[in-house]
Amino acid sequence: MTLADGREPRALCTSCGRPEVVCYCRFVTPLTSRTRVVILQHPRERSVPINTARIASLCLPEAELHVGLSFDGLSALSDAERPAVLLYPGDGAIDVEGARFEGPRTLVVVDGTWWQAKSLIGRNPALRSLPRVAFRPKAPSAYRIRREPALDYVSTVEALAHVLGVLDGEPEKFLALLEPFRAMVESQLAYAAQSGGSRHRRSPRKGTVPPKRRGLPSLLHEGDLVCVHAEANAWPYSAGRRGACPDEVVQWSAVRLPQHEAFQAFVAPRGPLNPATAIHLEVDAARIVAGETFASFHERWRRFLRPTDAVCRWGTYTHELLNREHPSGTDVPLRGDLDLRPVARAFARGPVGTMSDFAVRLGVTGELLADAIEGRAKRRLGELAAITTELARLSRGS
Repeated sequence: MTLADGREPRALCTSCGRPEVVCYCRFVTPLTSRTRVVILQHPRERSVPINTARIASLCLPEAELHVGLSFDGLSALSDAERPAVLLYPGDGAIDVEGARFEGPRTLVVVDGTWWQAKSLIGRNPALRSLPRVAFRPKAPSAYRIRREPALDYVSTVEALAHVLGVLDGEPEKFLALLEPFRAMVESQLAYAAQSGGSRHRRSPRKGTVPPKRRGLPSLLHEGDLVCVHAEANAWPYSAGRRGACPDEVVQWSAVRLPQHEAFQAFVAPRGPLNPATAIHLEVDAARIVAGETFASFHERWRRFLRPTDAVCRWGTYTHELLNREHPSGTDVPLRGDLDLRPVARAFARGPVGTMSDFAVRLGVTGELLADAIEGRAKRRLGELAAITTELARLSRGS
C-alpha cells in the first residue's frame, strides 16, 4: 500500500507498537514482582505513541493495564491479600522510603498527563479513598521527548522502577525497567535529528489549537490568578418578569491559582426565586434561599482578593452581575481583570465555541477543586481553572 503523498507506510512492531526503526523490544527484560501492579490509563493517553505504560506492561507481564475513566468496580482496588496503595503525590501521601507495610501490596498507578491523572482520581471515589505513597526523584526525568510540568515529575515507568525497588526491597532489579525507556528516548531523538524533525510532519487536525502561540497577555504569568464563576437567578422573557426581576447573582465561586484557595458564596435572592434556578445550579433551593445578604457576600469577596491578583472570567456576564448591584465593583485595586473568551479567540485565531469546547480543544480536563465549591459551579469553575492554567503555562513558553 502507498500513502497519498507517495510514501510507503512505516512497518510497526507488533509488540511495542512503535515503528520498527525505533522499536525498543530488544531492551525489554520481563520481571516478576512481589507487589501487584495495576496501571490505570486515561483513554487519551492510550493513543500517545511514546507513553511509558506500554513499556511497563511489557517489562512486568503480570501487571494489569486498564484503560478507561471509571474504575470504581475494579476488584484490584479492594484486594484483601495485597491491600492497594495509590502512587500519587500531594497532601497525605507517605514517602515510600519511610513506609512500613506488613506484607505485599497492590501498587495502583494512574497513567496520563498530570491533568488527566488528576481528573481520573477526581471522578473515582475508590481511588480517592486509597492511602497514597509518593517519592522524591533523585534526578530529573530522562523523558526528554516529552515535557514534564516540573523538575521533580517523572514518567510512569521511571516512577515504577523506583517504587517497586523500594516495596520489593530489590532496587537494582527494577532498574531494568529503564533500559527500554532510555532506548525509546534515544532512538526517538536520533530519528528526529536524522529526519530534520519536521520532514513528513502532519498538518494539525482541523479544529485543534497549536501547542504554543505568541501574544497571550502577560497578566497570565505575572502573579496569582483568581478564576471566577457566577450563577444567577434569572427569569426567561416568556415569564413576564424579566423587567421587574433582573438577573441577580445567587452563587459566586472562585479559586486562586496556583494555590487552589477556594471561595464560595450563596446569596439570598432579592427578588422571587425562579423555580428552575435550583435545577440549573444543581443545588437545593433551600441552599439558595438561606444564602447570605449581598452586602455580606461582597465584603467577604473584598477580603478574599489581593492586590497581586488578576481576576479571570469567561465572558462578560459575571462582571455584569456584580456591577449591576455594586457599580464600583470590588473597590480593591487588582493587578488586572481578564476576560478569557476573547483571549481564547485570539489564541485560536477564530471562534472557539463554549468554554467546554475550548477546554477540549486545548486538551485539558476540569481541575479537581475543593469540596467547598458546590453544584454545577464546581464543574464550570474547574474547566475555567484548567483553561487558565494551560494558557498561563503557554504564555510562559513552558
